[in-house]
Amino acid sequence: MDYFKHETAIVDEGAQIGRGTKIWHFSHICSKAIIGENCTLGQNVYVANNVVIGNGVKIQNNVSVYEGVILEDFVFCGPSMVFTNVLTPRSEFPRNTTADFGRILVKRGASIGANATIVTGVTLHEGAFVAAGAVVTKDVPAYAIVAGVPARIIGWMSAYGDRLDFSQSDTVTDSQGHIYQKVGPFEVRRIK
Repeated sequence: MDYFKHETAIVDEGAQIGRGTKIWHFSHICSKAIIGENCTLGQNVYVANNVVIGNGVKIQNNVSVYEGVILEDFVFCGPSMVFTNVLTPRSEFPRNTTADFGRILVKRGASIGANATIVTGVTLHEGAFVAAGAVVTKDVPAYAIVAGVPARIIGWMSAYGDRLDFSQSDTVTDSQGHIYQKVGPFEVRRIK
């Protein structure tokens, strides 16, 4: 075993865990989960079957990653944030087959703040930043900052984490020398 598992964590037989990953107290990883290298899963994290988690992902305490969720490399999931995976849940008529589950795709470098909710069927594009407590009901463009209920774009952020101010120009350079261009009201591209 070339990953760390706290003695109280449960990793079901068959789960694929990458080298250098750390799984902390009271977490549960299901048998068909795939987790990349150098990830950190905090206390009380649940990873369901058929979940794919990339490399360098950080999942803070009390997060459940349900079937249908894909986290690409270097995604950050804040404490107690929520992924939903069924659009019309009902207790009397359970939705518990793979066909019932929607998909959530969180692309490289996106960050989700504490207590945010991501509703099934959406994509958070590269470098997207979801504020704490936001409820995301539709796709979030690359490098957008969204906040509120429902979440709306309130600004833009570089992959490094600098706020991007396009008020003076459609092209902005972040503190690391990367250049971003605003090409429409809902689209920012990293061009260098």
